[in-house]
Amino acid sequence: MQEQAIATRLPPIIDVEASGFGINSFPIEIGVVLENGSRFCRLIRPFNDWVHWDDEAQKIHGISQLMLAKKGVDPVIVCHELNRFVGNQVLYSDAWVVDNPWVNTLFYRAGVPMQFSISSLELILKEQQLGTWDRDKAFVLRRSGLKRHRASTDACIIQLTYERSLQRMLNT
Repeated sequence: MQEQAIATRLPPIIDVEASGFGINSFPIEIGVVLENGSRFCRLIRPFNDWVHWDDEAQKIHGISQLMLAKKGVDPVIVCHELNRFVGNQVLYSDAWVVDNPWVNTLFYRAGVPMQFSISSLELILKEQQLGTWDRDKAFVLRRSGLKRHRASTDACIIQLTYERSLQRMLNT
């Protein structure tokens, strides 16, 4: 019975929205949802030398440069808050190849040691979960009414999709 309790634990999820899609892009919003459902989300005020901006990315996430200037939090503060919120644990990303470098860039540029690590969600998904992921995610989006492309909402959608795909796998 203890094995099933461990198997049904929900992974902590991180998601990042960025200024663009290319190598010069930088993180503008970070969202995390922990195993217990606690959520963290911060808009990040860019460093002065972070200037790359892609209007196509803005159309997707809906975060403008003006919004960041008005509501963005100092990146050093974001790093410290994120460390306190997450602690020393592994967060999982469904877009590790971009999210991990963006978060590493943020912490490096802020001069704050990162206390947590980020791993690819695919490393903990079973083959059955991978096979039903898109269908389960579509179900979660329909059922929850959540809108995509904001960091903490996307993190929540990913965690709910993980939960649905795991339950389907355990019930088959």
